[in-house]
This record gives sequence, structure tokens and C-alpha cells, in this order.
Amino acid sequence: MPQGPGWGRPPMAAKPGVIPLRPLGVGEILDGAVSTMRANWRPVLGISLAVSVVTEILALLLQRYLLPDATSVDANAVGAEALRQASDSARSELIATAPATLLAMIATLITTSVLTVVISRSVLGRTVTLSEAWAEARPRLLPLLGLTLLLSLMSVAIMAVALLPGFLLGGNSGLALLFLGFIGACAVILWLMIRFTLAAPALMLERQSVLTSLRRSAKLVKGNWWRTFGILALTYLLVLVVTLIIAIPFGIIAIMADSNGLNEFLNSSSSDYGWPFLIIMGIGEVIVSTLTYPFTAGVMALLYVDQRIRREALDLDLAKAAGVPGYDTLRS
Repeated sequence: MPQGPGWGRPPMAAKPGVIPLRPLGVGEILDGAVSTMRANWRPVLGISLAVSVVTEILALLLQRYLLPDATSVDANAVGAEALRQASDSARSELIATAPATLLAMIATLITTSVLTVVISRSVLGRTVTLSEAWAEARPRLLPLLGLTLLLSLMSVAIMAVALLPGFLLGGNSGLALLFLGFIGACAVILWLMIRFTLAAPALMLERQSVLTSLRRSAKLVKGNWWRTFGILALTYLLVLVVTLIIAIPFGIIAIMADSNGLNEFLNSSSSDYGWPFLIIMGIGEVIVSTLTYPFTAGVMALLYVDQRIRREALDLDLAKAAGVPGYDTLRS
């Protein structure tokens, strides 16, 4: 077993790849995700860019030609009329966002499956080509799709059950009940999504079934819900910052490039935007997706590795698999 640098100090952790093989700190998880992007930039950026471009083109065409105009809402409406208009507006918004949500889900599925393979190799200090990562990830796409659909349906069902009493009651009391139901449903959904956040890495790396992956995630997150929540909240905050840094300049350029861009942006629905506005904004969104997809996938995978190291001493198996001296006879 490797020894530490001096008396009274813990042994130095082996680091064959992007992370040291020991329980990880928050900074090490985030740094490991970025290091994976640097060490494997060809497959990482290759799959992210390809998926982002295809997704954005489809979203742009849908936005331009198929999405309905937003339903107008009278700010002076009260009572049942206000409830009806709010319901119509929510339905219209759901229809308008459903295609983009579906495209984003498919894009996330593909990138997560491939990038999880890349990250698992990076932990061992190994590189992998895009074709090799795709060949290994492809058989897991359908189970990963099933997992995603199951979690989505679970969220929709919880929200529907929480909002139904408010819709049935109607009036001002119904609006209050809708608000309370929405807040409660969001809290339950958040708790479940954090509890099951490691299901996708477990499904990909352990070759587990959908239900077994959910149980594995619940077991790994148990007792560490708040830590997992904090790391994911910080991750998405960083993603938001990157998104704003890139999106704001592209938004300004898009408005300037479109002769009616500012007027459309302030007064009209997205279906009225001109092609210059949509194309420039689309380029900005492609850049954002290309950078953020691998980062979030990396954090998820490294959170999974960290929890297995903490609970199951996975670091010993990883060190042995990486060929670290002193670990080759462990668990043989």
C-alpha cells in the first residue's frame, strides 16, 4: 500500500486520472468535470457539439413554423374568468414548450450516455475515442430513455394530483389551493429528483435495470441528500452564470442584427422573430449547450463515484483497475 509523505499524515491518495481515489470535496468534483473536458476534448466536445447543433436546428424550425402564438391574458379579469384565462395560458405554454422539452430530453440522453463512459475512463487515467464511447453507450440508451420517462411521468403525476383540487374548487379559494398545491408538488418533486439523481450513472456504469438503478441511487444518496442538493445547486448556478455570459452578448447582437428585433422582443411572441434573430440566438444556445452538457454530466458521474467510494470503498477497485502499484493484489 502506498505510504504518506511523513509521520502523522494520511496516505497519499492515488490519482491515476482526473480525481484522487478517495472521498472527494466539492471543488474536486467540479474540477474533475472540467479536467475531463480538457483531457478528452475531442469526444466530449464532438458529441456535445453534434447533438447541440441538431437539437437547435430542429428547435429553431419548430419555433419558427409550428409553435402557436401565446394566449393573451386580460390583467383586469377576476374570479372564474381569471382562472379560465390562466388555465388557457398554461395549456398554451405547455404546448409551446413540449417540443423543445422533448428535444432537450433526447439531447441530454445521448450526451449523458456517451459522456458517462468518457468520464468513467478518465477516472482511471484512460482516454477513449468517440466511436468507442458510442459503441459502449448505445446498448444503454433504451434503458436510459425508460428511466427518464419514468422520472418525468412521476413528476407530472405528482403535479397533477397536487393541482387537481384547486382546479375542481375554482374561484379565489381554488386559486389559493392551486398555489399551495404547486408549492407542495415542487417540494416533493425536488426531493425525489435529488434522491434519484444518481440513477443514470448507476444504470450506465453498473448495467442495472431501471428500477434497480432507482434503488441504487436512493441507497447512495441516503444520508447525503443535502450535500447532493448543495453540489447540484452550485453546479446549476455555475451553468446559469456561463449561460448568461454567453447568451447576453448574443442576445444584444441578435436584436441589433434584426431590423425589428427589439420591437418583436418586447411586444410579440417568439414565432414573430426574424431569421437573423433566431439564427444568432441559436448559435449562442449551441455554444452554451456544448459547454454545459459535459460539465453537468461530469458532475453527476463523479458524484456517483464519490458516493460509492464513501460507502463501498470503490477507490480500491478503481486503483486496482488503473494498475496503481501496491493495489494489484487487493481483493484478488
